[in-house]
Amino acid sequence: MKKQIPTLRSQMLTSWRNHRSRTPEIAADERKAGLLVASYNVHKCVGNDGQFDPERVLHVIREIGPDVIALQEADQRFGERNGLLDLARLHGETGLTLVPVEGLPNSHGWRGNVLLFREGVVRDVRPFKLPGLEPRGAVVAEINLGEGRELRIIAAHLGLLRWARRRQADFILDLMRDCADCPTILMGDFNEWRVGRGSALTRFEPIFGPLPAPVPSFPARLPVLALDRIMTNRPGLIADMRAHNTPLSRMASDHLPLKAWIDLEQTVEDYAPR
Repeated sequence: MKKQIPTLRSQMLTSWRNHRSRTPEIAADERKAGLLVASYNVHKCVGNDGQFDPERVLHVIREIGPDVIALQEADQRFGERNGLLDLARLHGETGLTLVPVEGLPNSHGWRGNVLLFREGVVRDVRPFKLPGLEPRGAVVAEINLGEGRELRIIAAHLGLLRWARRRQADFILDLMRDCADCPTILMGDFNEWRVGRGSALTRFEPIFGPLPAPVPSFPARLPVLALDRIMTNRPGLIADMRAHNTPLSRMASDHLPLKAWIDLEQTVEDYAPR
């Protein structure tokens, strides 16, 4: 049977219908079973009202209540690239701990990419410069969750140029080919609104398989484009995925956070790779 590829028009119509019939968000204390991961482009803490307000971003992260979260644009882009969030306060209120990246002492992460986790032991952290004209990057971290469960997280922010996104996707795939034995979650702002054959997303399919259905996350006030993505290299890892769509998240950034529940039973060490 020929694979059905959603068109941009169909995505926009679906998003509009979902917007009109949106159901209330699941509160952190009512959340589903499994590991809750999220990806959130915080837009340098500048909201849809043009105001710089890191406090709102912290509140949105608390709303989500993630176990692991990847942030994009969480550092200043130029100069010393200072971090923009009060991570000490966030840790005190949520238990989320920064995955440290060496080399940029004033930054939260690497080229705006920040990883935070609640429980486990980080075994390895590697920052990578992604190819292209813009200063784009990815952070790879391996987390031991205990009880024989290992998880690799790749947090990335792809570029605005189409040719660059293709090269960046190929770069990430090369990383995976060198170490494809571990259950892996790839998430971030991919800046890819195209679907079908011309999309850079199709380049991920050899390792990440059929991609999950697109979840619109941009623009935050009325999301119609699935710029943010969460995908895995194992079938069945993602139990559910949705945008975190609340009054505050629609204002705090130009992107909505994307969140997914991970089936931890699929992350045991003896799980056979693809």
